[in-house]
Amino acid sequence: MIEIIRTNSQNLEFKKLVQLLNLDLAKRDGEAHPLAQFNTITDLKYVVLALKKNNVIGCGAISKYNLTSMEIKRMYVSPEARGQRIGENILSELENWSRELGNTKCILFMGSNQPEASKLYERNGYCLIEKYGKLKDIPDSLCLAKEL
Repeated sequence: MIEIIRTNSQNLEFKKLVQLLNLDLAKRDGEAHPLAQFNTITDLKYVVLALKKNNVIGCGAISKYNLTSMEIKRMYVSPEARGQRIGENILSELENWSRELGNTKCILFMGSNQPEASKLYERNGYCLIEKYGKLKDIPDSLCLAKEL
Protein backbone atom coordinates (compact mmCIF):
# COMPACT_ATOMS: atom_id res chain seq x y z
CA MET A 1 0.00 0.00 0.00
CA ILE A 2 1.31 3.42 -0.98
CA GLU A 3 0.80 6.33 1.41
CA ILE A 4 0.99 9.88 0.07
CA ILE A 5 1.73 12.68 2.52
CA ARG A 6 1.95 16.43 2.13
CA THR A 7 4.86 18.40 3.54
CA ASN A 8 7.28 21.15 2.47
CA SER A 9 10.87 21.44 1.28
CA GLN A 10 12.23 21.49 4.82
CA ASN A 11 11.46 17.77 5.10
CA LEU A 12 14.74 15.84 5.38
CA GLU A 13 13.45 12.83 3.43
CA PHE A 14 12.48 15.12 0.56
CA LYS A 15 15.96 16.65 0.60
CA LYS A 16 17.52 13.16 0.40
CA LEU A 17 15.39 12.20 -2.58
CA VAL A 18 16.23 15.45 -4.35
CA GLN A 19 19.93 14.65 -3.95
CA LEU A 20 19.31 11.29 -5.64
CA LEU A 21 17.31 13.01 -8.37
CA ASN A 22 20.14 15.48 -8.98
CA LEU A 23 22.64 12.63 -9.29
CA ASP A 24 20.37 10.85 -11.77
CA LEU A 25 19.95 14.00 -13.86
CA ALA A 26 23.70 14.66 -13.82
CA LYS A 27 24.29 11.16 -15.24
CA ARG A 28 21.70 11.72 -17.97
CA ASP A 29 22.45 15.33 -18.86
CA GLY A 30 25.92 16.10 -17.56
CA GLU A 31 26.99 17.94 -14.43
CA ALA A 32 26.73 21.43 -15.92
CA HIS A 33 23.40 21.05 -17.69
CA PRO A 34 21.63 24.42 -18.08
CA LEU A 35 18.39 23.13 -16.52
CA ALA A 36 20.16 22.51 -13.19
CA GLN A 37 19.90 26.19 -12.31
CA PHE A 38 16.10 25.84 -12.08
CA ASN A 39 16.15 22.87 -9.70
CA THR A 40 16.45 24.61 -6.34
CA ILE A 41 14.11 23.52 -3.56
CA THR A 42 14.39 26.46 -1.20
CA ASP A 43 11.03 27.43 0.27
CA LEU A 44 8.79 25.02 -1.62
CA LYS A 45 5.54 25.07 0.34
CA TYR A 46 3.83 22.19 -1.44
CA VAL A 47 5.76 18.91 -1.40
CA VAL A 48 4.39 15.38 -1.68
CA LEU A 49 6.15 12.22 -0.48
CA ALA A 50 5.22 8.65 -1.38
CA LEU A 51 5.83 6.02 1.28
CA LYS A 52 5.72 2.25 1.13
CA LYS A 53 5.99 0.42 4.45
CA ASN A 54 7.16 3.69 6.04
CA ASN A 55 10.02 4.04 3.52
CA VAL A 56 10.04 7.20 1.42
CA ILE A 57 10.23 6.09 -2.22
CA GLY A 58 9.17 9.13 -4.22
CA CYS A 59 8.51 12.83 -4.23
CA GLY A 60 7.22 15.79 -6.17
CA ALA A 61 6.39 19.43 -5.56
CA ILE A 62 4.42 22.33 -6.94
CA SER A 63 5.05 26.05 -6.84
CA LYS A 64 3.01 29.01 -7.99
CA TYR A 65 3.77 29.99 -11.59
CA ASN A 66 1.09 32.60 -12.27
CA LEU A 67 -2.43 33.48 -11.12
CA THR A 68 -3.98 30.26 -12.43
CA SER A 69 -1.10 27.78 -12.79
CA MET A 70 1.17 25.70 -10.62
CA GLU A 71 4.53 24.40 -11.82
CA ILE A 72 5.34 20.78 -11.09
CA LYS A 73 8.88 20.33 -9.80
CA ARG A 74 11.30 17.69 -8.49
CA MET A 75 9.39 14.55 -9.43
CA TYR A 76 11.36 11.44 -8.53
CA VAL A 77 10.76 7.77 -7.76
CA SER A 78 13.60 5.64 -6.42
CA PRO A 79 14.79 3.01 -8.94
CA GLU A 80 13.65 0.02 -6.86
CA ALA A 81 10.07 1.39 -6.75
CA ARG A 82 9.71 2.23 -10.45
CA GLY A 83 7.15 0.46 -12.60
CA GLN A 84 4.51 0.47 -9.85
CA ARG A 85 2.70 3.69 -10.86
CA ILE A 86 4.14 5.58 -7.87
CA GLY A 87 4.79 8.58 -10.11
CA GLU A 88 1.14 8.64 -11.11
CA ASN A 89 0.08 8.66 -7.45
CA ILE A 90 2.42 11.57 -6.74
CA LEU A 91 1.31 13.47 -9.84
CA SER A 92 -2.36 12.95 -9.02
CA GLU A 93 -1.87 14.32 -5.51
CA LEU A 94 0.00 17.36 -6.85
CA GLU A 95 -2.82 18.03 -9.32
CA ASN A 96 -5.43 17.67 -6.56
CA TRP A 97 -3.49 20.07 -4.34
CA SER A 98 -3.23 22.52 -7.25
CA ARG A 99 -7.02 22.44 -7.68
CA GLU A 100 -7.55 22.93 -3.95
CA LEU A 101 -5.38 26.06 -4.18
CA GLY A 102 -7.66 27.41 -6.92
CA ASN A 103 -5.52 26.69 -9.98
CA THR A 104 -6.77 25.50 -13.36
CA LYS A 105 -3.51 24.36 -14.96
CA CYS A 106 -0.26 22.56 -14.17
CA ILE A 107 2.88 23.20 -16.19
CA LEU A 108 6.37 21.72 -16.04
CA PHE A 109 9.70 21.55 -17.77
CA MET A 110 12.11 18.68 -18.13
CA GLY A 111 15.15 17.61 -20.08
CA SER A 112 14.72 15.58 -23.23
CA ASN A 113 16.81 12.69 -21.77
CA GLN A 114 14.00 11.51 -19.46
CA PRO A 115 11.85 9.12 -21.52
CA GLU A 116 10.23 7.59 -18.43
CA ALA A 117 9.03 10.99 -17.28
CA SER A 118 7.76 11.85 -20.78
CA LYS A 119 5.67 8.68 -20.81
CA LEU A 120 4.28 9.40 -17.33
CA TYR A 121 3.16 12.89 -18.27
CA GLU A 122 1.76 11.81 -21.65
CA ARG A 123 -0.25 8.99 -20.02
CA ASN A 124 -1.69 11.54 -17.62
CA GLY A 125 -2.86 14.09 -20.16
CA TYR A 126 0.09 16.49 -20.42
CA CYS A 127 0.82 18.04 -23.81
CA LEU A 128 3.86 19.80 -25.18
CA ILE A 129 3.63 23.59 -25.06
CA GLU A 130 5.85 26.41 -26.21
CA LYS A 131 8.91 26.83 -24.02
CA TYR A 132 8.32 29.43 -21.36
CA GLY A 133 10.45 31.93 -19.49
CA LYS A 134 14.19 31.36 -19.39
CA LEU A 135 13.77 27.89 -20.92
CA LYS A 136 13.29 29.31 -24.43
CA ASP A 137 17.05 29.32 -25.01
CA ILE A 138 17.76 25.80 -23.71
CA PRO A 139 17.67 23.45 -26.72
CA ASP A 140 16.93 20.10 -25.04
CA SER A 141 14.29 21.33 -22.61
CA LEU A 142 10.66 20.30 -22.96
CA CYS A 143 7.68 22.16 -21.54
CA LEU A 144 4.33 20.51 -20.90
CA ALA A 145 0.95 21.52 -19.52
CA LYS A 146 -2.38 20.08 -18.47
CA GLU A 147 -5.71 21.80 -17.84
CA LEU A 148 -7.10 20.63 -14.52
